[in-house]
Amino acid sequence: MEWPHDPDGEEGSEGGRKYGQAVLVKKVDETEDFPLDAAAFVDAHGDEPVRMDVETVVSVREIFDHVEEETFEDLVSFHAAVGAAMRRGELRRYDR
Repeated sequence: MEWPHDPDGEEGSEGGRKYGQAVLVKKVDETEDFPLDAAAFVDAHGDEPVRMDVETVVSVREIFDHVEEETFEDLVSFHAAVGAAMRRGELRRYDR
């Protein structure tokens, strides 16, 4: 897939490799963005890349295809829902 920016570049991971939720959390402001609407988050960031492991990059939209919640009250609920979605969608690899 052609990404809007390099997932390992400055815009994707602040110049170094960051993975999964560490990339997603950089897209929200804990004090201003909550409660956060999942659909609005996907509208704003859906096509952006998220590196899951050393070999795999998926879009924010692909992760959120597995998110069941429509809103997140705070950063903790965001992390819990996204982590569950990554496991549900088998986007995390545990064999490495």
